[in-house]
Amino acid sequence: MAYDETTFRRPGDEKTDTDPAAYRRRVQYDDTAGTTLDQSLRAPVAATGAGPAVEEDGRDRLGIHLGWEVMLLVAAAVIGFLLQREDSGALQRPALDALLVTGAAIGLLTLGAGLTLRAGVPNLALGPIALAAALQFAENGDKGLAQAVVPALIIAAAGGLAVGLLVTVLHVPGWAATLAAALGVIVFVQLRPGPVDVQGDWDPTGQAFVLFGAFAGLAVLGGAIGAIGPVRRFVGRMRSPGDPAQRRGVAAAVPVMLSLVLSSLFATVAGVLIAAQADGPIAPETGLEWTGIAIGLALLAGTSAYGRRGGIFGTLFAVTALTLFLRYQDLRDLDIALFAIAASLFVAGLVVTRVVEAVGSPYTAQPGEEWNAAPSGGATWSPTLPETWNTPATPAPRSDRWDEGPWGATR
Repeated sequence: MAYDETTFRRPGDEKTDTDPAAYRRRVQYDDTAGTTLDQSLRAPVAATGAGPAVEEDGRDRLGIHLGWEVMLLVAAAVIGFLLQREDSGALQRPALDALLVTGAAIGLLTLGAGLTLRAGVPNLALGPIALAAALQFAENGDKGLAQAVVPALIIAAAGGLAVGLLVTVLHVPGWAATLAAALGVIVFVQLRPGPVDVQGDWDPTGQAFVLFGAFAGLAVLGGAIGAIGPVRRFVGRMRSPGDPAQRRGVAAAVPVMLSLVLSSLFATVAGVLIAAQADGPIAPETGLEWTGIAIGLALLAGTSAYGRRGGIFGTLFAVTALTLFLRYQDLRDLDIALFAIAASLFVAGLVVTRVVEAVGSPYTAQPGEEWNAAPSGGATWSPTLPETWNTPATPAPRSDRWDEGPWGATR
């Protein structure tokens, strides 16, 4: 039996149905009674459907970062109180100057780690670069600060640029490319037969407040700029919601290269500061413990291991807390290995990353989740519009004889 969809009537009806709601009720009734109908007529009465998948758009909740940063500030204050109780002069000059230089060196490493984490290319060569720069300064410190530091800065920048090109051209993971670079730097470091005595007499403690203030300013300013939505999304363009090997256009190469170059420069300056205030010779080891500390601190500060997300004051507070703890454990003769500290920071940082990712994203509808919008099925009538239709007229009775009317011939 066919229906005329424009007037909602069946052949033989004397009057037409002009009420869509009544027509739909009749369609449902006929369907339950066993009448064969066009299945497309039932589409407009569907109540629920699956919501569309929402792609990651870069929006973040900064409240979780601010709340965690308050906890980091409290932790730093507690460690500072314990240090003050252990040694009343630990937070006074001249001991404070050495503490600030150490904090500036650790802070620059952490800044480099946080920047590359946000860009999605964690720089695993930070520690070896810092150690190589420390050895370079130790060997050439007597030739003047510029001659000892500038060549190291140029080599570090060139190396960061080369690794950035490797990542963006070959579309390989950043951690793999920077690990290869770290191994190459370690080979360069271990070519020396033994520890190297520091040449020269430059003492950075005279500029301790300037150095730590510069780190603190970079940390807070960088976090504030990174909190701006467009900047955060630009830096985190390597974080793809789909295939990790697919990048979001050529523009993704800019933050990758910039972050790798800047992080390498930060690590170089950190290595110079470490060597300049060292009490003894610089040993040609691996430097990977400082990579672990830097990335672990960046994660603990609230920077996501998946990229893009990060806080504002977390780096400053986390670095301050660790610097105070290192001095405290020296006074207490705890003798905790740097690798053990790095591992502990990493584990704690991964927990923070999980919390940041779980709580820091705005709610979006997931695939398969029920929602109230029904599929249209091609119909243009909406139940929200006011109904101005008249009550449908009762169809005229039809004859039940098969041999009467236009459907059959009378014998």
